[in-house]
Amino acid sequence: MGIPEQRTPSDPLANQSSGGGLDGHSGSADGPADQNSREAWFERSRLVVTPVAAPSILGLFGFAGATFMVASLLAGWWGSPLVAAPVLAPFVFFFGGLAQLLAGMWAYKARDGVATAMHGTWGAFWLAWGALVWAVSVGALPVTALVSQAFGFWFIVLALVTLFGALASLGENLGMFTVLGLLTAGSVLLAIGFIGGYTGAVTAGGWVLVASAAAAFYTAGAMMMAGSFRGRTILPLGRYSTAANIPGRRAIAPIGYPEGLPGARVGQ
Repeated sequence: MGIPEQRTPSDPLANQSSGGGLDGHSGSADGPADQNSREAWFERSRLVVTPVAAPSILGLFGFAGATFMVASLLAGWWGSPLVAAPVLAPFVFFFGGLAQLLAGMWAYKARDGVATAMHGTWGAFWLAWGALVWAVSVGALPVTALVSQAFGFWFIVLALVTLFGALASLGENLGMFTVLGLLTAGSVLLAIGFIGGYTGAVTAGGWVLVASAAAAFYTAGAMMMAGSFRGRTILPLGRYSTAANIPGRRAIAPIGYPEGLPGARVGQ
């Protein structure tokens, strides 16, 4: 006769053959849960968590700063786009581009798909915009490249990606939806303006993007203050919980193992 197979308590499959499992039911109807039950596994679990600040705080501030300056220029608030663009390019490249792209990558750690996609997309856009302005300033491309039809096609792609981000952000809060909804509308207007040669559409798109930048400043500030005040609401973000929108109330629930994936809260 052979030696019967032995299973240790560390084997999660051990009690599947005895009628137990990971659903909390033991092999015996009368006895306590065995060592392989769901409750026992929870009790034995240990987790080391590396906390991260909300990446969207940096990402939204970077987006808001770059967008406000360039959009206000397109809206005709000041200066000539062809003259001012080289001056704005370094700030936009690093703050709106590099810093926001890094925030998008850090959003992976927070498991926030919306932030990853939006900061990654717009961070890459501002890096590309800075590179385009640099190419124009050194004479590698004509000055008209900044207002060409080809440049307008950039905003078709941006509008489509941002539209999906806006719809997805409805699952989080209305603050982020406002930022991305205005950003989508502004991108559509800029695409129409540059491709069709409609100056009025470009100006209108600049105004809408300024509004998006203002919403981004507010949202980033609200997230930063909530983090500083240990999760208490200071500026409401339009969450789907009435209590979470009352200043002074705690909007962020403590991390808890039974709530979902072990020890880590999905999102920011």
